[in-house]
Amino acid sequence: MDHAHRVHHQANHGGPSHAGHGGESLNRIALVATLHCLLGCAVGEVAGLLIGTALGWSNGATIALAVGLAFLSGFGLTALPFLRRGYALKAALRIALAADAVSITIMEIVDNGLMLAIPGAMDAPVDSPFFWASMAAALAVAAVAAYPVNRWLIARGKGHALAHGHHQGMAGCSVRVRAAGASGGGQSGTGIVRIAPHSGTAPLA
Repeated sequence: MDHAHRVHHQANHGGPSHAGHGGESLNRIALVATLHCLLGCAVGEVAGLLIGTALGWSNGATIALAVGLAFLSGFGLTALPFLRRGYALKAALRIALAADAVSITIMEIVDNGLMLAIPGAMDAPVDSPFFWASMAAALAVAAVAAYPVNRWLIARGKGHALAHGHHQGMAGCSVRVRAAGASGGGQSGTGIVRIAPHSGTAPLA
């Protein structure tokens, strides 16, 4: 059984009880990752929609700007702490890309799809409560859609698990995750997701 499958099996079917001590809940890590991504997306998305709506741009142009700014702010929010710790720009951006690309993509598809689907949302003035209510609802649904994907990736040492591991500041560190057993017997399984050693120019793998 390879390592990724072993982590998945332990998290969903129960694992050694001694491994759970000091473990961090997989659900909690996925929730924090999703909220972190949501914050980055929301900043760029709101800025793009505000600018496009205020300037009277077409829906296509407004959404293109919002998506571009959402990726920019989302990756920037993840990369900034690493830049402050002395990481090279290329290395910090690679971590951000690996951590958030899938999550941001899902959020942008869902969020903008809902904004287009809600009648009048894209044409509402920026000072309208309807505009902000539509935006809040779209972002909330987008976060719900991204959460299970983030959880799935983290359980396999991918996605935001990479950023989480680098934040530990250790080469070859691991993220210990704990998930409730699916059998309903009250047991919990723990898996250790290995993170590749960091160096300023080494590839992330």
